[in-house]
Amino acid sequence: MNILYTLNDKFVPQVAAGICSVCENNKEEKEITFYLISKEITDDNKRKLVEFGKKYNRDVIIKELGDIKQYFDFEFDTTGWNSIVLARLVLDKFLPEEVERVIYLDGDTIVRNSLSELWNTNLGDNILAASIEPTVDKQRRINLELEYKNYYNAGVLLVNLKKWKEINAGKIILDYYKKNNGKLFANDQDAINGALVDRIYTLSPKYNFFNIFYQYPYRFLAKLMKPAEYIGKDTYKDAVNNPTIIHYLGEERPWRIGNHHKYKKDYLYYLNKTPWENQGMEKGWRLYFICWDIFNFVTKPFPGLRYKIINALIPAFIKKRAKNNKK
Repeated sequence: MNILYTLNDKFVPQVAAGICSVCENNKEEKEITFYLISKEITDDNKRKLVEFGKKYNRDVIIKELGDIKQYFDFEFDTTGWNSIVLARLVLDKFLPEEVERVIYLDGDTIVRNSLSELWNTNLGDNILAASIEPTVDKQRRINLELEYKNYYNAGVLLVNLKKWKEINAGKIILDYYKKNNGKLFANDQDAINGALVDRIYTLSPKYNFFNIFYQYPYRFLAKLMKPAEYIGKDTYKDAVNNPTIIHYLGEERPWRIGNHHKYKKDYLYYLNKTPWENQGMEKGWRLYFICWDIFNFVTKPFPGLRYKIINALIPAFIKKRAKNNKK
């Protein structure tokens, strides 16, 4: 089994917790190799990550990204995200030739169960597999010519590297990004969706479970997806009852003081098994989360209103994220 993360030095504790969660819940796997595409991780953190992998008899292989711009022949705007997110688009350049399949995980994910079923998913002729993001703005889907298609979250991907290389998927995605002048709302994620339309296998949301699935009812999410068809209700219920991969998407992250994320304890449990167990929590979020909790309580009976307010606030979130990334 091959697992891929991309990270900078600030995200080392989160990725270490993720690695721990994979190892703890997949002890039956004979081999697991972790590939880390690194952007300026300190030598000390690199050493500790490799040694931590050895604790579980797993290999941690770190590849330095360098300047991401070397892989692009056009200017791009990451809308406040750290540019390392674009490493997903050139992942094949950092993995050994013999690797034919890899699970990509965002650094803000925690694995709660075995990944065996995901790893052995039959992708057919598809390039990759991902879970649908049903709350994506309808206008964005229209802009990407995906009004009648599914839109996927790229935080968890099962990639068929053999097919990826056969069709040169990396170039296809970059060409799509370039055609859009390097300006897409969700940059690499939008590019993957637009360029690989009809070549993405749909995974259950249990493999990429974020807070929208307990904040919005199934009927509302299915309505948002129209005219595209959403997953079945039983699949949705199974994901809500026992998610395999938690994705701490948005501002409600378990390493921030004051948050009440439903799966906060899962993150802290695995973090405390790593060399970064004493990692300090992010301060300055208490008032935000007090307001957030009140907002969630008040809007729970009114998902449509909640959705409209959240979408209206997204530009402010992006501006704040861009400001934080400059620090």
